[in-house]
Amino acid sequence: MNRQDLLARLIAQAEDAGGDFVTLRAMVEEASELGASRVLARMGLDDATAHEDLAELRELLAAWRDAKRSAWRAAVEWVVRGVLALLLFAIAVRLGLGDLVR
Repeated sequence: MNRQDLLARLIAQAEDAGGDFVTLRAMVEEASELGASRVLARMGLDDATAHEDLAELRELLAAWRDAKRSAWRAAVEWVVRGVLALLLFAIAVRLGLGDLVR
């Protein structure tokens, strides 16, 4: 018996019995499982290798985040170096050492 059949039987049982708590809870659980199975199937994650695929995606996402973080750090470092170089140049000009810079 598949999940759809089980859910249909639980709904029929709820209609006949008046929907006691256990039947309603079982209906909710089966409907949730059926919905989750459909979503996984639509996403292509219903096969035996889905766990490995998700692990690879997590690794890829972690690598992307590390690369993005490194790129931002490098950009900030270059901006800081540029500002410091301009500051040193301005100090040299202010002190009259412009001839040395040329």
